[in-house]
Amino acid sequence: MKIDELDSNLSGQGLIIGIVQSRFNADIGEGLRAGCVAELVRLGVAADDIRITTVPGALELPLALQAMAQSGKFAALVALGAVIRGETYHFEIVSNESARGITDVQLNTGIPIANAVLTTENDDQALERMAQKGAEAAQAAIEMANLLSALRKAAK
Repeated sequence: MKIDELDSNLSGQGLIIGIVQSRFNADIGEGLRAGCVAELVRLGVAADDIRITTVPGALELPLALQAMAQSGKFAALVALGAVIRGETYHFEIVSNESARGITDVQLNTGIPIANAVLTTENDDQALERMAQKGAEAAQAAIEMANLLSALRKAAK
């Protein structure tokens, strides 16, 4: 019996990737961006094919991502930001609603979005994770863009 299996494809060649970065917790956002962009380029995405925009905070990410997804210009998107626990319930609201909004945009538009919005207990945890999480988001964006392209071709 022959089973058709789609392999993981991390080739970024020819892909246009959009990045939306939260400016809140800016140092962590910049670390996420550096890790993400370096990995996108390492995997073959041309620097000219990476579009970056920023928004005030994590709750604004979904709307900017939606606008980019609806443009039809991007193979995949990446959400970057950090929500760090404070002394109030606000952390849970921002974390949950940001993640929900990002997922909703992805499901409603069919454009993959790698969610690299860190949710941590403190700054140190975020600083430890930012470069790796940025790189992992780049990998996820490319892999999902290629997977969706392959699934669409297979459905024809």
